[in-house]
Amino acid sequence: MRTLVLNAGYEPLAVVSFKRALLLVMNQKATVILHEEGNPVCAASGSWERPSVIVLTRYVRTPRAHSVPVSRRGVLRRDEHRCAYCGRSAATIDHVLPRSRGGRDTWENLVACCLRCNNMKSDHTPAEMGWELRFTPRMPHGRSWIVRGFERPLPQWHEYLATAA
Repeated sequence: MRTLVLNAGYEPLAVVSFKRALLLVMNQKATVILHEEGNPVCAASGSWERPSVIVLTRYVRTPRAHSVPVSRRGVLRRDEHRCAYCGRSAATIDHVLPRSRGGRDTWENLVACCLRCNNMKSDHTPAEMGWELRFTPRMPHGRSWIVRGFERPLPQWHEYLATAA
C-alpha cells in the first residue's frame, strides 16, 4: 500500500510505502490525515491505522524542477504506451531522427513505438518512410512528472492532488 505525503502547506511531496509513512508518524514527524479503514497494521507492541495520506509537521518546500529528465519509462508514459506512428500498443521507444544521423535523447526526439514500426523504420526518418507522427513530442510538465509515484494515484488522494496540477 502506498501513502501520499503532503508538506505543512498541504502540497503533495511524494508517495512512500505505508511502512515509511508509519515511521514518520511514530517519530512525530508527520500526522495521519486519512487512513485505510479496516486494514490496521498489527505488531507485537500494538496496532495502528494504516496511513493513506499524511502531512509533515514541519514545512518542506516542494520541488520546482524546470526540466523533467528523459527516460524510457517517461517516454512510454507520456505517449500512453501507444505507438506514435500507428497507434497500436507500444513497448519500445524510437528516435524520430535516428542516432546514427545525429538524433539525440531528448523529449522532442523520442517517441513510443511498437516493435513492428520500430523494425520497419530502422535507420530512416518518418518522412523517408512516408509516415507522420500522430502528435508533436514535447517535454511533459506538471507536478505529476516531478514527484515520483504520482503516476498511479489512489482514488482517496484526488482531493489532495487537485491543487497540485
